[in-house]
Amino acid sequence: MAVSVSALPEPPTRPGNGHLQDWALSPLTLIEEGAARARAASGDLFRLRLGLPAVVGFSPAWNRALLSNLGTFRSAGSFSRVVPYLSGGVILSDAPGHAGRRGLMNPGFGRAHLLALQARTRAALPPVPAGEFDALAWADHAVLALLNAAYFSSEFDAALLHAFLAPLRRPFPVPALPRPLLFRRVEGEVRRLAHARLGRGGGDDLLSVLAPLPGGLEETRVSLAAAHDTTTHALAYAIWHLANHPRWHSPEHHPAVLKETLRLHPPGWMGSRRLGHDLLWNGVRLPRGALALYSPYLSGRDPGLWAQPETFDPGRWAHKPPAWAYLPFGGGERLCLGMHLAQLLILDTLAALPPLRAVGGDPTPQPGLTLGPRGPLVVAPVPAHA
Repeated sequence: MAVSVSALPEPPTRPGNGHLQDWALSPLTLIEEGAARARAASGDLFRLRLGLPAVVGFSPAWNRALLSNLGTFRSAGSFSRVVPYLSGGVILSDAPGHAGRRGLMNPGFGRAHLLALQARTRAALPPVPAGEFDALAWADHAVLALLNAAYFSSEFDAALLHAFLAPLRRPFPVPALPRPLLFRRVEGEVRRLAHARLGRGGGDDLLSVLAPLPGGLEETRVSLAAAHDTTTHALAYAIWHLANHPRWHSPEHHPAVLKETLRLHPPGWMGSRRLGHDLLWNGVRLPRGALALYSPYLSGRDPGLWAQPETFDPGRWAHKPPAWAYLPFGGGERLCLGMHLAQLLILDTLAALPPLRAVGGDPTPQPGLTLGPRGPLVVAPVPAHA
């Protein structure tokens, strides 16, 4: 006989607000405790009290179901809806319209087209400081320049682009606050640059590809916002790991370094959907409208799936990861549109870095809209004679 959500394990609650306070102040501790209690009960799902029915799953089976069954797990009511930067475009489209909309955009973000942009993005990479520098701050500056090159051939006003993206790095509720004047300025700049491309018959940057599509200017704004902090934080952590593990700092090892960085520190640490109808999951009846969450952070550190999950070990990528356990870019039909772009920019940047040493800093994961290091992460080039 099926039981209700209330029968699921849950982390300790606080009187009067359930899990809301801990969700705001220490969400990683909260979900780690929930997962531990679920495992102790031989399950893969736990309950959170967030003001509406909410469940978090972390098993490969749950991840696969949530990311593959688009009719049951709907994006339109997810967390992205409350963040103006991400509230629109293909991110919030659902079946049956999602596949067609995504198909129109895929060519621009595919490997072949991105390789055509590689010379431009490599040229936009800022120089590496000669002395000590904060890898987090440098990565933020570098990714801003790289995305400007990829999307706009470096023609977008850099100060305006910085002002637009900066609130995404702040704790909630800052990313969710409306900014109508700023958005109008950004949309006006995107429109101006798009008209210039359409007037001259196109180009090869991402705006040239997206502008002619239905809703293409919105897709430009939303995908740009989705790309910046995720790429920045992954790059900063990868630099930090290379500075602490210099034997992995060579181009042939960088793909494994990036995969291991994203396993430990997935920028998209939590994903959300809303249930389109009731669902029976391992004897638990999940109600229509419930918030259904999956966590690449939990799945990437699950001791039942990974040997020594807390250890940075790029060598583990000599073998295939457990299916549906490694999800920094999501999975299935909703695999992150910008996956190849992020990988290209990060790997090119790592290849351009000199040997580094770690000076000091605070890599503690700090969850917000994305997961990044608390910082700073101070590193320095290793002298040539060392």
